[in-house]
Amino acid sequence: MGTLDSIRAVAARGRAGPFGSRGKYGIDGGVIAPTIFAVLQAGLAGTVLWAIRHRRRGLAGLAGLAGLAVAGSAGSFLYSTGTGKREVWAELLDELRLHGDEHVLDVGCGRGAVLVLAARRLPEGQAVGADLWRRRDQSGNSRAAAERNAELEGVRDRVSIVDADARDLPFPSGSFDVVVSNLTIHNIADADGRSQALDEAVRVLRPGGRMLIADPGADRYAGKLRAAGCADITVRRLDWRTWFGVPGHHLILVAASKPSG
Repeated sequence: MGTLDSIRAVAARGRAGPFGSRGKYGIDGGVIAPTIFAVLQAGLAGTVLWAIRHRRRGLAGLAGLAGLAVAGSAGSFLYSTGTGKREVWAELLDELRLHGDEHVLDVGCGRGAVLVLAARRLPEGQAVGADLWRRRDQSGNSRAAAERNAELEGVRDRVSIVDADARDLPFPSGSFDVVVSNLTIHNIADADGRSQALDEAVRVLRPGGRMLIADPGADRYAGKLRAAGCADITVRRLDWRTWFGVPGHHLILVAASKPSG
C-alpha cells in the first residue's frame, strides 16, 4: 500500500471509527446511571463549597476526593457502555472466525451496536436483530434508531430487524448459525422468563451453531444451557472494559454450541 493509500485508510478509520462510531448507540440502562452520577457530583460539589465557606478543610478534601472517584466511575461507565463494549464484542465475534455467509441473531439488539459489528463480518450473510425496544434498558431505544445506525454504518442491506420478545422468538427452529445477546437476558425479571429466553435461543440455533451471551451473572445460565442440550459450554469473565463504573465488576460471558447430532 502506498503512502497516499495509507493516509486515506487512516482517514477512513478516523471517520468511521474502528468499532462503529458513525452510529449513535445510546447508554445501557437508560438515563438512570447518568442521573445518579450527576446528583452525586452536585451534592459533593455543594459539600465542598459549604466546607470551604465554613473553613472545614478536612471535609472539603474528603468531598473533593469523593467527587474525583465519582467522576472516574462515571467515565468508566460511559466508556463501557460505548467504546469498551464494542471493542470487546468485536474481539468475541472475531474469535468465531465466521466465513461471512452465516445467519446471526442478536437477541435484544437495542440500537444495534453488536448487530452492526456482526453485520460487518457477513458480506454474504445476514444479521437479524430482535428487541422489545424498552427505553429503560437503553436510552433512545427504538427500532428506528437501530435501522438508522445500520444505514449509517453501511450494512443496512445485510441487516433485518424485528419486534420480538426473547421468550417467544418468531423464527423457525434451527434458523441461525450464531446467536448472540448482550445485556438482555438479565433484564427479564423472573427466573422462568430467563429460562424461556435461553430455551428459545437454543431452539432457533441450528445444529452445530454457536451462542455467546454476555450478562451480569451469566454463569448462572450454564446449567440451563446444559440441560437444554448444549455442549462445549464455557464461562469467563470479560475484562476491565466491562466494569461499567464499578472496578472489578466484570460482565460474564457464557459460550455454548448446539451438537450436530
